Amino acid sequence: MVRSESGKNLTHDLAEKIGTMIVRGDVAAGENLPIEADLCAMFNASRTVTREAVKMLTAKGLVGQRPKRGTYVEQESNWNFLDPDVLEWILQRQFSPELMREFLVVRRVIEPAAAVEVIKHGTDSDIDIIGAAMADFRRASPGEEALSADIAFHVSILEACRNRFLRQFAPMVETALRFSIRKTNEAKGVSKADLDAHEAIYHAIRARDEALAMRLFIELLDEAIALMESAAVADQRASRAAKA
Repeated sequence: MVRSESGKNLTHDLAEKIGTMIVRGDVAAGENLPIEADLCAMFNASRTVTREAVKMLTAKGLVGQRPKRGTYVEQESNWNFLDPDVLEWILQRQFSPELMREFLVVRRVIEPAAAVEVIKHGTDSDIDIIGAAMADFRRASPGEEALSADIAFHVSILEACRNRFLRQFAPMVETALRFSIRKTNEAKGVSKADLDAHEAIYHAIRARDEALAMRLFIELLDEAIALMESAAVADQRASRAAKA
């Protein structure tokens, strides 16, 4: 077991390299990974680090291991999409509007529910944290600063909801938002998300108006879903045209 901080970093770095190789399709589902000695040589890594990296990928659902067969790539349906590392590796490959649409549908379930949980169970201090995130968003300049503030606002609601299950989605949402917000803003032709829509959600939470907060959140996400659905259709048409 690699226990030092530097060892953990080496293990994670190697897991990222192999994981990225898998999600790119360099090794297809069902195919075996190179044997341990070959992986060590390919990535100039020790056997200990290589074993730990493969264990990490096994826990993330990317690879499986069987006696006499070795280590093989799992089907994509077995990958842990809720794992922030796996999600980031997937999102870094060629952009998929359909994947983004699926992610937005998950957000449509999670985030309005989290807002209602804040209203029902959150303290005034919890809502103040959301308010501080909203204030940062309001002050943020278009571009990376606004993107980070937008993400922080959404994550603050999940973290303030006092629901131990919903809070577990915060890292996944934070990771995916870095990709999805850019794409939805590009589709809308804006450099910063709709500030008024986010402000309205915050004020509904502050007023502890469950129905209004849920409706506003769903409207915000439905617009993003519609944009990604249009992008997915355009992507499919372009793919068919390229094959014609």
